[in-house]
Amino acid sequence: MFEQILVAVDGSPHSLRAANMAGDLAREHDVKTIFLVAVYEPIPTYLGEPNLQLIIDARLDEANALLEEGIKGLGNVTCEVQTEVMEGPPADAIIEVATVRRVDLVIVGSRGRGQLTGLILGSTSQKVVGHAPCPVLVVR
Repeated sequence: MFEQILVAVDGSPHSLRAANMAGDLAREHDVKTIFLVAVYEPIPTYLGEPNLQLIIDARLDEANALLEEGIKGLGNVTCEVQTEVMEGPPADAIIEVATVRRVDLVIVGSRGRGQLTGLILGSTSQKVVGHAPCPVLVVR
C-alpha cells in the first residue's frame, strides 16, 4: 500500500499525532521508509553576522529537537526512518520533499504552533493537500 511516508513535525499536538499515525501505519503495513521533516521559516539575511549564524544555529537545534520528538512519536517501527531539516515556506518544503523522495503518502497535522516555530499551520496543511504529488492525510 504505502512504502514511503513523509511526516512533517513542528512539536504541536497535531503534528505529534501525525507521527503516531505514521508509526501505526508502518507497524500495520509494509512501510519501507518514513521521512520525518522539520521546516523552519527563512531567516532574513539583513541581520548580518554574527547574528545570522546564531539564529541559524538556534533554528537547527530547535528543528533537531522536534525531529527527536517526532521519532519518539513514531514509536517502535522496523522501517528505516530518515530525518530532514529544511528552510523555507513550510508547505513548499513539504511538497518539495514529497516530490523529490517520491513518497506514497504525506501525513501532516491540521494545525501547528504558529509562524515562530513555523511548520504545520491550517493554511500549510491546506496548501499541501492541494499541491502534493500524492495522497495527504491530515490529522487532528
